[in-house]
Amino acid sequence: MAGAFKGFGEKAIPFLKALDFHQSREWFQENRDLYESQLHEPFCDLVETLSECFAAASLGLRGDRKKSLFRINRDVRFSKDKRPYNRHLSAILSPDGTKMEQGVFYVHIGLERCFAGVAWWQPGPELLQAMRKAIVTKPAAFRGMVAALEKGGLALDSEDRLKRAPRGFEDVTDDDLAQAVRNRHFVVRHDIDPATIYSAGLVDDLVDFTSRARPLLDWGRAIQGKTG
Repeated sequence: MAGAFKGFGEKAIPFLKALDFHQSREWFQENRDLYESQLHEPFCDLVETLSECFAAASLGLRGDRKKSLFRINRDVRFSKDKRPYNRHLSAILSPDGTKMEQGVFYVHIGLERCFAGVAWWQPGPELLQAMRKAIVTKPAAFRGMVAALEKGGLALDSEDRLKRAPRGFEDVTDDDLAQAVRNRHFVVRHDIDPATIYSAGLVDDLVDFTSRARPLLDWGRAIQGKTG
C-alpha cells in the first residue's frame, strides 16, 4: 500500500544500540537530529499510515503522531533501574486514538526484538469478569474465535495466566475453557523480521497481521456491546 511511511532510517537500530551504550541525556541531545530523522519521524509516519489503512479495512483502530507513541524516556521514579532511556520505541492504535482504550494494536521496534500485538491488555475487573463469563456461557463463540485465529496462523498468548481458576470459575471442567478463564489478558502477537523495518512493506505486513487478528477484536467488542 502506498502511504507516508517509507521505512525506518538505516541508522535506526544502530542509534538505539548507541543510546543504550551511552544512556546519557547529553549524548541524546547531541544526537537528537539523528533520533528524529531515523526513528521518531518514521515511526510517526508509520502510525498515520497504519491509521489510514486500518480505516480502509474497517478495523476500528486509529492513531496519530502526537498521541500514539510512547516516549523513549523511561519513567524511573519507582524503578531501581535508573537508565533514562528505553531500548525501543512503541506505539498504540486504539478505537478512540488514545492509549486508554481496550482492544488495541501495539507495535514495538527495539534491540531485543521487533513485534506487533493485538490485545485486550489488563482489562479492568468488570470487563475481565464479563470476558470470563462469556467464555463459559458462550463457549461456541469463544471457540469459534480461537479457531478463526488459528486459521490465520495465530494463537492466544498463554503468558501470565493465573495458576488457579479465578473465584467463581472453579467448576469449569473443559480444559480449553478452564485455561482461558485464567487469562489476565487476551493477546495475539506477530514477530516482525527486523530486516523489513526499512521499507514501506512493513505496513502491508502489519495490516495483514491485524486483519488476521480481527476475530479477537470482534469477540471482545461483542462482549463490550460495541461493533465495528
